[in-house]
Amino acid sequence: MKKQGILKSFIIIIIILGFIGIVSPILVKNLKFGLDLKGGFEVLYEVQSLDGTSVTSDMVTSTYKTMMKRIDVLGVSEPVITVEGDHKIRVQLAGVTDAEEARKILSQAANLTFRDTSDKLLMSSSVLNSGGAKVGQDSKGRPAVSLSVKDKDQFYHVTKQVSEMTDNRIVIWLDFDENSSFKTEEAKCGSLSDSKCLSVATVGEGFASDVIIQGNFTQKEVKNLVDLINSGSLPTKLEEISSKTVTASFGMNSLEKTVVAGLVGISLIIVLMILLYHFAGFIASIGMIIYTFFTFAIFWLVGGVLTLPGIAAMLLGIGMAVDANVIHFARIKDELQKGKGFQFAYQAGNKNSLMTIIDSNVTTLIVAIILFIFGESSIKGFATMLMISIFVTMFVMVFITRYLLNAFVKTGYFDHKLNLFLGIREKKLDHESWHRINFIKSSRIFFSLSIIVVLFGCVSLGFKGLNLGIDFKGGSSISIQSNKEMTQETIENELTDMGYTISNIEVLNDKTIEILIEDSLNQEQVLKTENYFKEQYEAATEIGVVSNVVKQELIKNAFLSLLLASIAIVIYISIRYRFSYAVGAIVSLLHDVFIIIAVFSILNLEISSIFVAAILSIIGYSINDTIVLFDRIKENINMKQKNTIKNKEDLGDLVNISLRQTMTRSIITTLTTLIPVICLILMGSREIINFNIAMLIGLIAGSYSSICIASQLWYQIEKRIVGKPKKKKWYDEPEELKVKGVNS
Repeated sequence: MKKQGILKSFIIIIIILGFIGIVSPILVKNLKFGLDLKGGFEVLYEVQSLDGTSVTSDMVTSTYKTMMKRIDVLGVSEPVITVEGDHKIRVQLAGVTDAEEARKILSQAANLTFRDTSDKLLMSSSVLNSGGAKVGQDSKGRPAVSLSVKDKDQFYHVTKQVSEMTDNRIVIWLDFDENSSFKTEEAKCGSLSDSKCLSVATVGEGFASDVIIQGNFTQKEVKNLVDLINSGSLPTKLEEISSKTVTASFGMNSLEKTVVAGLVGISLIIVLMILLYHFAGFIASIGMIIYTFFTFAIFWLVGGVLTLPGIAAMLLGIGMAVDANVIHFARIKDELQKGKGFQFAYQAGNKNSLMTIIDSNVTTLIVAIILFIFGESSIKGFATMLMISIFVTMFVMVFITRYLLNAFVKTGYFDHKLNLFLGIREKKLDHESWHRINFIKSSRIFFSLSIIVVLFGCVSLGFKGLNLGIDFKGGSSISIQSNKEMTQETIENELTDMGYTISNIEVLNDKTIEILIEDSLNQEQVLKTENYFKEQYEAATEIGVVSNVVKQELIKNAFLSLLLASIAIVIYISIRYRFSYAVGAIVSLLHDVFIIIAVFSILNLEISSIFVAAILSIIGYSINDTIVLFDRIKENINMKQKNTIKNKEDLGDLVNISLRQTMTRSIITTLTTLIPVICLILMGSREIINFNIAMLIGLIAGSYSSICIASQLWYQIEKRIVGKPKKKKWYDEPEELKVKGVNS
């Protein structure tokens, strides 16, 4: 029976892995890749009014619809166009090679015209009131388009003339050009996604009033037609406030490096898990493979665009996935140390670890949601992948991995093979790790060390400040990659001759030079710069531009993100635990954030928008670590019962015990999360190296603060009230009802 059970479980695993092996190549092939992986063009426009009136949401929506039609003309297979804030539109066109042509088509004012079937111009949008198209109904109550006419005399003259023609139809065009023709577009006219010909209507008489365009329209078709007609009659223009071009060679290079780094990182984690936990580690590794597959599958289903930060989020999510297993295995060991049999210990470990895993993932989810709300472009992709990772972790590691483990445990084969199953020897079950360390007694050392680091950071920030990237100070970044010889001095002189003010220039290798300039380049300057280096050096040039408008928005969103994440975490922990826990958690989080900022100041590393994602990710990971510890403290308090903790010595012992019980888990989780981060630093793309450095510093600081700061602060608060009688409440509590056989 044991062998049959083992064989059956292995067959299930083989089927799962076989399915993943067949589907994964198809899945990866159909994923949408962002600019940083595929190359292309990204631009952020601000919708501005020409007549001084405020820009309304209807104006932005109409402009958005027009841009969608124009993107279709460019032939981009997977465009991403989003409305940001009140009046900004971001367009991402992965795979576009002619950025200037894309700019020209996207930014020109929408041109609405009325023509006859021979394409002769009859009227322009000037005959209509601005935004005068409305959703209406015809005489039979069917959806129709109502047009508000401004120049009624001209409208009457033209419609009267058309009504007397042999072919008495009038055609409404959006962006009619020399390649447009009613003869070729007639069959598609009215198909709003495939044609510039918006509508064709038969005119029976002249009209000197508002009119109705009627036909067999659905409500959705009428709404789209209204938006498109309005976009051609609105007094608006598009002002480019940020842009980025990435050549295909840059993108493919980044993708290859990141994939290799990711595969190496995952392989190292698998090896480590098997070395530490033997057979259970092997099953956990199978769970990691399933986790990776499901993460990509869900990301594809929701239409996510995969970017470098997105891949980083997926790899970092592996840390959370592994952590769920480490917590689970640690709980099983705890039960075995209590003398329980293997079967009972396994079930109890399942039960006791569940709420800890949920709590630690919920706090990280809070951070991911805030990142998604306030982030832009690639940061939204990072947040999306992080949220997916959290839900997949909960499903795969809590249900699928446990199901697979349970299938093997039930066979009874491992009942007396604990070393083979979990990497522990029965003779060492009573061994308490870290028993020599008195964490509470060492709290002054911990606090002093943190204060010294903080002071060093304050000095560095005071004298050196922060090396802010263009995201936070505005300007342009230029990356030049060429096989021809380039020197820093030559490139610097050439850019100075163009009239640019250089703030930083760095030679990354013999083929790549990266420059930051204070000027926010306009469309003409971007094109001029790209063409110059292409002619001089046959160079691939990547240019990013951030205006003051974008800079101010990023700074505001960064501040709001950090503030709201902190408040949300305090509220959640206060509800789930107590306010004293929240104080310890939030102070340790601020400690971690400051440490990262201080190290970046000392090392003069650049701070960009993705740095904010790293900070918030560290908040998520650090709180994850702290929650696991606090959960153990709370559990130990409940086991001992509060009335047995009579003084601060008892409380200190409880904190020490809790720390010793969770120390191994903290180290292993930090190590498994650090592995992919280090691989990305050593082998990954330079575009996200500062993000990964921030993660490296933050993970170490976060692990330290959870053990040495959060728990110590909680102790300092709680020791003041331990042993004291509770304050009398303003209301009288009823006496507990005693029921024989239940609570008496």
